Amino acid sequence: MTQTVNPSLSHSPIHRTVLSNGIVVLATENPAADIIAARIFVRAGSCAEHQEQAGLAHLLSAVMTKGCDGLSSLEIAERVESVGASLSTDTANDYYLLSLKTVTSDFREILALAGLMLRSPTFPETQVELERRLALQDIRSQKEQPFTIAFDQLRQAMYQNHPYAMSVLGNETTMSRLTRGDLVDYHKTHFRPDNVVISIAGRITPEDAVKLVAEVFGDWQPPTEKSPTLNLPEIQVQPQPQLQPLQTQQSIVMLGYLGPAVSSADYAALKLLSTYLGNGLSSRLFVELREKQGLAYEVSAFYPTRLYPASFVVYMGTAPENTSIALQGLKKEVDLLCTTEIDANALQAAKNKILGQYALGKQTNGQIAQIYGWYETLGLGIEFDQHFQDLIAAVNVADAMTAASRYLQEPYLSLVGPEEAINSAIA
Repeated sequence: MTQTVNPSLSHSPIHRTVLSNGIVVLATENPAADIIAARIFVRAGSCAEHQEQAGLAHLLSAVMTKGCDGLSSLEIAERVESVGASLSTDTANDYYLLSLKTVTSDFREILALAGLMLRSPTFPETQVELERRLALQDIRSQKEQPFTIAFDQLRQAMYQNHPYAMSVLGNETTMSRLTRGDLVDYHKTHFRPDNVVISIAGRITPEDAVKLVAEVFGDWQPPTEKSPTLNLPEIQVQPQPQLQPLQTQQSIVMLGYLGPAVSSADYAALKLLSTYLGNGLSSRLFVELREKQGLAYEVSAFYPTRLYPASFVVYMGTAPENTSIALQGLKKEVDLLCTTEIDANALQAAKNKILGQYALGKQTNGQIAQIYGWYETLGLGIEFDQHFQDLIAAVNVADAMTAASRYLQEPYLSLVGPEEAINSAIA
């Protein structure tokens, strides 16, 4: 097995190695505590599902820990818990993730177990059925939550046939018809070494980390056929209101704008605007709409980092009688970003906030392994860690206004609440 170290990153505390079978290994030595954390990413999230199989990647991740070659669900749990380790799986839009954490002396054993699960899951039929029922319960439960209803109808309007339109859980129809055979096919297609990133952080040298990964995964050979290329539908921007009457004690008012992917030159400016608007008790929306006007039970904004066009969302939970004025207030605050330059001090405060939170998000070995593995999986490279901070620091008031004018003009609208309140809001 040959290994390649990117020479341009030789000065970095993060060591990047590509094994001959295509697995990317990222290793960060951190001797502060006798703990090692690892994140194993597979470039195969819900975006890799067929629309009629929405929820498949989620179901696969739920069943992945329920059996592998030679081990039952109980035996897997006993191996992990007998050494006080943790091991879990998850699925996002853009990737599948297996996370583990152990004391240093047990890392080899738990990594080997993770390798067995990742390469040879058995997907026991009884466990598939159990996890499918649990997922259906989650889907039904979410239909009782006003925020989730509002966000679901917003993203369905924004993304149409794109995979981002759906929750990673799918819906009752798609989840109900998933079979064990679907899991086997999905795993066979996407779980291959040249689709895997393994990020390790803790009391281990980069050389030992690479050696261990090679021992566990080195004989895993990629199929001869190329990894499938996603052919995602084009997203049509057609803003429109979505209303869902619901007898609740509050209305959810939500505005959504189709923003760019993380690779866009406008990504940093919009990330900063999202922080300025809705991140924390000092944010613009909180101060103007909750503290000064008393309109909001809750108010916030978010703009997630995505491989494909991401949604820029502002929302508020308010009393039904305030639905109309809340909608006007939210719209006014976003419109101001397009027409009036943000005060330079306020913009700097937003920069300080986002960069401070970013630094605090890299304190543990698990957080370190997560962020570098995530960047590598998204195709940004581990250097994006510094690049992101530089991009945020470089945004000026003109950049912010330009990005707002480009993306935050006409919103998608989602309203959930008492019928009379939401109908009057758009009258």
